[in-house]
Amino acid sequence: MFKSLEFLVDQKVNIDEVTKTLVAFGYTRATKVFREGEFALRGGVLDIYPANFEIPLRLDLDDDTVVAIHGFDPASAKNIDEHTIVLVVPFKTSSKSVFSSDVPLNNFVDIQKGDYVVHNNHGIGRFLGVKEFEVDSQKREHLIIEYKDGDKLFVPKHDIHLVQKYVSFTKRPARMHKLGSKEWLATRRSVEKKLRLLAGELLRTQALRAQLSGFAFSPDNEWQKEFESRFPFKETPDQAKSTLETKADMEHPRPMDRLICGDVGYGKTEVAMRAAFKAVMDHKQVAMLVPTTILAEQHYFNFSKRLGDFPVKVGMLSRFRTKQEQQLIVKETSEGKIDIVIGTHRLLSKDVAFKDLGLVIIDEEQRFGVKSKEKLKHFRLLADVMTLTATPIPRTLYMALSGARDMSVISTPPTNRLAVKTQLIGYDEDIIQQAIKRELGRGGQVFFLHNRVENIETVANNIKKLVPQARVAVGHGQMSARFLEEIMLNFLKAEIDVLVCTTIIESGIDVPLANTLIVNRADKFGLADLHQLRGRVGRMDVQAYAYFIVPKRELQSEIARQRLAALEKHSDLGAGFHIAFEDLQIRGAGNLLGAQQHGFITSIGFDLYCRLLKESIEHLKKEIKHDSQVK
Repeated sequence: MFKSLEFLVDQKVNIDEVTKTLVAFGYTRATKVFREGEFALRGGVLDIYPANFEIPLRLDLDDDTVVAIHGFDPASAKNIDEHTIVLVVPFKTSSKSVFSSDVPLNNFVDIQKGDYVVHNNHGIGRFLGVKEFEVDSQKREHLIIEYKDGDKLFVPKHDIHLVQKYVSFTKRPARMHKLGSKEWLATRRSVEKKLRLLAGELLRTQALRAQLSGFAFSPDNEWQKEFESRFPFKETPDQAKSTLETKADMEHPRPMDRLICGDVGYGKTEVAMRAAFKAVMDHKQVAMLVPTTILAEQHYFNFSKRLGDFPVKVGMLSRFRTKQEQQLIVKETSEGKIDIVIGTHRLLSKDVAFKDLGLVIIDEEQRFGVKSKEKLKHFRLLADVMTLTATPIPRTLYMALSGARDMSVISTPPTNRLAVKTQLIGYDEDIIQQAIKRELGRGGQVFFLHNRVENIETVANNIKKLVPQARVAVGHGQMSARFLEEIMLNFLKAEIDVLVCTTIIESGIDVPLANTLIVNRADKFGLADLHQLRGRVGRMDVQAYAYFIVPKRELQSEIARQRLAALEKHSDLGAGFHIAFEDLQIRGAGNLLGAQQHGFITSIGFDLYCRLLKESIEHLKKEIKHDSQVK
């Protein structure tokens, strides 16, 4: 029987029993929690740092009732995300030894009334809520799950770990099972059988990768330590951990293929910068591939600024450079005169060659086309590769979970970071005027996003009338490269107050003083796109604001309504993973995983699919190890 402590919002708890159980589970009582295996009780607040969690949990208690459950940043003590149900496992038990399909991949699940859920033994049903029942003269809480034909299953609290939210990445509603029928058991067995074959394929890929011989980078030198000490912000524990994991990979002779996964503005670029510096210290070249010209310019600006005091030459290759400039950069790259070259898909052109390439950094790989991805496969055989992403797609997640790819997660926000205040508004010139004036009044800048080039100048002129004192400029992708580059640099230098622009700012651009975002016709954008756009503000320790202008509710499509509701719901720090999953559920995952995997996920849900796949891999690894020992 899998032992755990389960907590639900509105649940009644005996705090003395809870603390005794935590001690029995191997947890240590402390005044404040900073590391896994610690808990602290202060008045009506219980903090726990559970085993295998990225951040600690805070339970707010009113007498003996749990009123709220949050994850929080131990450095700032600020709440980061909210949970409905959490499972706390014994600290002295490692995650591997307890792992089975009965243990969730994530130690918490957010399930709301009306959501489809999967019970490992009974299949797909609908969650109706939590209710107390009298069992053996004691009141005990049960989850209520409704199945086909209205049958209900009452799941006692100690079996919560058998239930997870149903996520399928299809637009169709889930097909509920008949309680007590053999259909679910047959479906699960069929998927398990096929996942054993997939596990074999993934292990073969992993074995081939392990046999490749790469370059083992040297341990950090004094310049590396000096460079890292000049980081102008306080690094988060996750940033430090991701950096150490990346460096360990680089110092190993096996070629690195590491995914750095973290929400917008959480410091993935700093991890990449440290890895790039380490590569250059061993006289290797670095290629950084980004999806947009604007982002290439941004990274070039930031890398050049941070590396200014070191003998490292940075180059940039994109349409922002003239033909002659590009030819010179290509020549110097092939001769080894440029250490770090940052660019768009132009970097993948046939004329680009490196004298001694050691590291490839890919920012948001899913934004590149099929041809680019084929070239990237070739890069993976030549050099260490690190990929940065804010929105992990299912393929990435299951590869990481299976061990076919290494993953570092940055889930703690930078110190003093505040969640962006998000508002849905109708088109209202008074609100727009007030929002811009307030931002300018505190010395800040504004993004006004209008994604139609044909009348963007009209919109900019209107803003000039609303706020005459504002320095307003327009930026869009149809401008000449030189003119657009000049505008973006002027905005970075705070010589422009309001930038009226298209989605050219979507990926990665970081303007610290820009802390108000206004998006016109937000209903026309995808959910992940809106979250990326919202990530352009709120990157400092001041309160940032995002205004999404939408038409009246009756004029919005059903999908637009779902997206906007999800955006309001997930406006807290670290909402990127939730946003990515919500978006995939709203629009479907297309062919991200291929037809067969898609079918498996639809039939049993993504969470159970990943758990069964991981279990198959673990079993297969044990069999291989046993067979080799017998021989």
